[in-house]
Amino acid sequence: MKWSNRRGPGTSVGDITARTGLPQSQISTAVARLKEAGSITTAPDPADRRRVLISPAAEPSARVQQVRATTIDTALAAALDTGDPRRLREVTDALAVLARHLTP
Repeated sequence: MKWSNRRGPGTSVGDITARTGLPQSQISTAVARLKEAGSITTAPDPADRRRVLISPAAEPSARVQQVRATTIDTALAAALDTGDPRRLREVTDALAVLARHLTP
């Protein structure tokens, strides 16, 4: 994940809210969960101590490493609670169609 911020390192909940259009409460909840998982760090904004700047963790968390190591087939089999290759192929094909329609 590449973080881009013209003002310097880190970004705030407000910045993410403005860029995504998602409600601030959802962003705050996601930030709290990512921080708890060790995926991000937060620090006071030196320019405005009331704000918190969010940055990616220096090293990927154990959860991020686990997700990166899991193949889509393994994740789908676990989510669907099946190892049936026909069912997995059906879902994979449906996801491919969905991706084609959602990609600009």
